[in-house]
Amino acid sequence: MSRPAYTPPAYRRVLIKLSGEVLMGDQQFGIDPGFVAQMAQEVKDAKETGLEICLVIGGGNIFRGMAGAAKGMDRAQADYMGMLATVMNALAMQNALEQLGVATRVQSAIEMDKVCEPVIRRRAERHLEKGRVVIFAAGVGAPYFTTDSGAALRAAEMRCDALLKGTSVDGVYDSDPKRNPAAKRFETVSYDTVLAENLKVMDASAVALCRDNNIPIVVFSIRERGNLARVLVGEGTQTTVQQEA
Repeated sequence: MSRPAYTPPAYRRVLIKLSGEVLMGDQQFGIDPGFVAQMAQEVKDAKETGLEICLVIGGGNIFRGMAGAAKGMDRAQADYMGMLATVMNALAMQNALEQLGVATRVQSAIEMDKVCEPVIRRRAERHLEKGRVVIFAAGVGAPYFTTDSGAALRAAEMRCDALLKGTSVDGVYDSDPKRNPAAKRFETVSYDTVLAENLKVMDASAVALCRDNNIPIVVFSIRERGNLARVLVGEGTQTTVQQEA
């Protein structure tokens, strides 16, 4: 059987949200340089299709603010520590991308001018126009917001055509597929259904922000090699969260 003809991506600019845990690889903690290099290659392959790419990476492989708060830490202090973890992940990804020849800039919502730029929307626009990947770090720069909310905010701010969430699960299910083998995966699902049924896609504020700005959320497995490029051309396993038809 012949392969279908190549269809170019329907998107011009996307934001890719990666969980920090993805950078651990098979480790229990921290950053696996080999797996970061694999992720960087995925991003490079996607960029070579002509896309403008923004990235947001969580910090859960190093420190998760909510987990710290659950153990008695002040929530705001714990969240700031989590934001710093996302900067570390952003710098690791920047290094991996630039080793592959991909020009990259990191912009942090917490200013630290020795290692990266502050978040400046028009400067980020210029980087994208010049073909650079822009990695947004430190969430929204304030406690009580997750990196999911940071990703949704940057996707809206940068006028992205879609927010792609790469996780260890290949889409959105009606229940936890790790606990329920009969869980059903959605091909498409509405923002309102995700919110009403508390489906574990992103936190509610992130989903609502994408809904209000009509930004589709595409959930797919980033652990499968080459899957990002397949998802961008409408192939591969994925779930799209969007407005009801």
